[in-house]
Amino acid sequence: MEFVEHLLVLIHLLGLAAVIGSAVFVARGRVTRELIWGARIQVLSGLLLVALKEMGDGGLNHTKIAVKLVIGLLVVGCTEIAGARERKRSGEVSTLATSAGVLAVINAAVATLWETDES
Repeated sequence: MEFVEHLLVLIHLLGLAAVIGSAVFVARGRVTRELIWGARIQVLSGLLLVALKEMGDGGLNHTKIAVKLVIGLLVVGCTEIAGARERKRSGEVSTLATSAGVLAVINAAVATLWETDES
């Protein structure tokens, strides 16, 4: 089970890299498939990681998880809306794509900087 958890963490980090890399560094406001799929992968792998933790010893800060989920859903929403707009008006630069990248960075900060009380 530990291997599965590590594999999900890897997938989760790759999703984060796809979102931040696409939104902030590569596309600079343009929507890519990697951006959209990275956002989707982030939310799904995060939910699976929470489920695995709950099946095990638990010890989760549910408030932190809720905040991360809301931010993750905002990232997905930004990418999906920006993608739909770009399909209608090809080549358009979207502030929503950049916003998704910034929100992903905020979500990573919440994950790493929010102190958890796992007692």
